[in-house]
Amino acid sequence: MAPCCLEIEMSVKELETAIADLSREEQDELAEWHDRHLEAQWDQQIARDGAAGRLNGLLAEARADIGAGRRKTL
Repeated sequence: MAPCCLEIEMSVKELETAIADLSREEQDELAEWHDRHLEAQWDQQIARDGAAGRLNGLLAEARADIGAGRRKTL
């Protein structure tokens, strides 16, 4: 652990209480951070799945649908 950082362990209940004590602006800031955090996790998972070949079946299916004219314009 870096010397500048504190290690704090909290239960979910303690986190809920701490969040409830935040101002509305701080809760909004936390929600935005959490959204970015979840998006980054999703991106990392998709990248891992792609690198491991777990998306190859979906890609082949999509290419077959396109080749057969089964597609919709988004």
